[in-house]
Amino acid sequence: MNIQQQNGIGHKKSLKQNGHYVEPSWPSFKRSAWIVFTLAVLCFANSYDGDFVFDDSEAVTGNKDLKPETPLLSLFHHDFWGRKLDSKTSHKSYRPLTVLTFRWSYSLAGGLFPMNFHIINIILHGIVSVLMLATFSLLMGGCEVRDGRPVFGCPRAALFSGVLFAVHPVHTESVAAVVGRADLLCALFFILSFLGYVKACLKDVDDESLYRPSTASILWLIVSMLLCTLSVLCKEQGITVIGIISAYDILIICKIDLLESIGFKSQPETMKADEQEFIKPWKKCFLFRHVILLISGLIILTTRWRIMGSTTPTFQVFDNPHSFVNGSLFRALNYNYLYSINSWLLVNPWWLCFDWSMGCIPVIESLSDWRIMVVIVFWIILASLLFTSLTGILTQQKKTLVRFLNSRNITMALAFLIIPFLPATNLFFRVGFVIAERALYLPTAGFCIIVVTGVGKLCQDKEKREMIKYCIYYLVVMFVIRSVHRSDQWRQEMTLFLSGAKICPLNAKVHYNIAKLNGDKGNADIAIEKYRLAIELNEEYDQAMNNLGNILKEKGDLIEAEKLLLQAVGIRDDFAAAWMNLGIVQASLHKNNSAEKSYYTALKHRRRYPDCYYNLGNMYLEMGKNQLAIQAFRNATQQKPDHVNAWGNMVILLDNIGLTSEAEKVGKEALQYNSDPSLLFNLANVLGKQDKFKESEVVFLKAIQQSNKDSRMYANLGVLYHRWGKFEAAVKAYTTALQLDPSLDTTKDNLRMVNRKMEKAQRK
Repeated sequence: MNIQQQNGIGHKKSLKQNGHYVEPSWPSFKRSAWIVFTLAVLCFANSYDGDFVFDDSEAVTGNKDLKPETPLLSLFHHDFWGRKLDSKTSHKSYRPLTVLTFRWSYSLAGGLFPMNFHIINIILHGIVSVLMLATFSLLMGGCEVRDGRPVFGCPRAALFSGVLFAVHPVHTESVAAVVGRADLLCALFFILSFLGYVKACLKDVDDESLYRPSTASILWLIVSMLLCTLSVLCKEQGITVIGIISAYDILIICKIDLLESIGFKSQPETMKADEQEFIKPWKKCFLFRHVILLISGLIILTTRWRIMGSTTPTFQVFDNPHSFVNGSLFRALNYNYLYSINSWLLVNPWWLCFDWSMGCIPVIESLSDWRIMVVIVFWIILASLLFTSLTGILTQQKKTLVRFLNSRNITMALAFLIIPFLPATNLFFRVGFVIAERALYLPTAGFCIIVVTGVGKLCQDKEKREMIKYCIYYLVVMFVIRSVHRSDQWRQEMTLFLSGAKICPLNAKVHYNIAKLNGDKGNADIAIEKYRLAIELNEEYDQAMNNLGNILKEKGDLIEAEKLLLQAVGIRDDFAAAWMNLGIVQASLHKNNSAEKSYYTALKHRRRYPDCYYNLGNMYLEMGKNQLAIQAFRNATQQKPDHVNAWGNMVILLDNIGLTSEAEKVGKEALQYNSDPSLLFNLANVLGKQDKFKESEVVFLKAIQQSNKDSRMYANLGVLYHRWGKFEAAVKAYTTALQLDPSLDTTKDNLRMVNRKMEKAQRK
């Protein structure tokens, strides 16, 4: 039996006595797995009843790909947000498997009920944490083959690493936000792919050499690459598992000394022959496996590139201002500063924000900026870790093999820390964010290994061991508390946005979101205040200008609203929504020529824009251009067949200009797409005017059945009965209308009139 293992906290070997294996005293792998799973679930369990928040509104609640009526194959032609991949607005985030699980959640729950989505996320995080425990056990505790099966070791170091990963607060976004399922599923298949590759390289029987010296299991290699593909179909970050696999193959399976391989040092003469053999059994299988990795990676990347339309996504300056900095030097300084902030979030996860854009982290524009010192400190720490991993000086023990194994431990930790983070570095392509905590879900594994390895080093001092143990407990408890607190903040948008304002008070987008939420709730004054602050922080925040203009328009401040909307379209000429809103304001100011130009500019930039046609029709209606109004309403209903207001206005207009039969025809056409009570009401009135009393009564009763507290419907039904000669039914309808709304003077007059007619009829 051969056990490949590395130092950890309280590490002990499995022993073989009298032909039987004697397990170490610490918890078994199964028990450790339950500990890790339980902690992972408990830390984020209070998010189970949270709402759909932030990006969930676009990727889940607003994504038609979740609906059963949408063809299943549409998922594979759309991006993560439900847009066509060839659309200019698409971010090219192709994650069909993640969207497919959203669709399953929707079907199982029978609709958009957030609890069902959140519970699945929490369970997924627990499963991923257990798989991470297996990975930590493999890296830190070694692996052995027993009866043809690989058995991972589970020292206290692996358990501590697994616990740290399970409870780390930086995972909150990935677990508590429904869209974070992309990270969870990606990590799930990522780890399975890695473990599958390890399985491909293990021997099938007990032997002095753990891994295959000259070949590998083709079946397991294929399985590993298929799992990698599934990971990529959940999130783009999954492709980086090939880098992790390659690093593990080089450092652990083939045991290559990197410094020696590039000629920076020679092999120690004192190393024993068996230790030399331990380091160099890789040559026969190394190239074969890496050719498989290379071909698989190229196939995945090429396919992904073609699906994207062979183009990269387009982002605005406010999405990622650091990537738009002029000059390679300052761009590099900004990127490295962002890397240091990401590292700090792993160390200090009390400083978390749902969005890090728009002024949250100001751009470095001068060499005198003090933050350059942060970059220098970051690289000193990283260089120290790299030096440690290459030279194996972490331990003071004298055995060369132990130094060799410890250096591999740190190197693999750096691989897990850096390689999965590469897609978020802006080095290969511009990303659409400044910092995204979700991008740290996988790199956290490397951070955990580094922390535990450092603690293991400190534990070599017996006098400090007890104190360090309590420090570890304290760290875990604080992480648990922070995770529970942070996941509670993610339950509702308002608490999430307010927490962001405390962390990033200069972030215009945070204040924009607070303003939008208050605006939707009718808190206009707070919304106006926050929108103004967002514009003050970012003078080119066109979306905030558009929304503030809308609120001011509703409050009657048309002059300032027009000014803001003109600013918005001046900043972004193709901002269709702002052009339409500008048209509404200008029409209210009776600037009809300008309003008409604004409407048509909006339609130029967004051809399918039913609301714009509807508002254009309203303007033509006010101007008395009836035919143009009808055509505009018709365009709106053609683009959006269930557009209630456009159908209703068209029916009323046709009725008002005497085209009653045409109004009836349009009203019946509208009911084929939408049976809204207002459409039924309008059609009933048109039928009544044509003396089609019975048909009108049926339609009125349908409308009342759907909206039985609408006084207008009872009042008009009374008019129908009145004209029909059914005076008792008219009295009943009028009376009901007045009970619902006593201020209906016309209905009072009609009621008195019908009562007089009934009295005359009785006298006769």
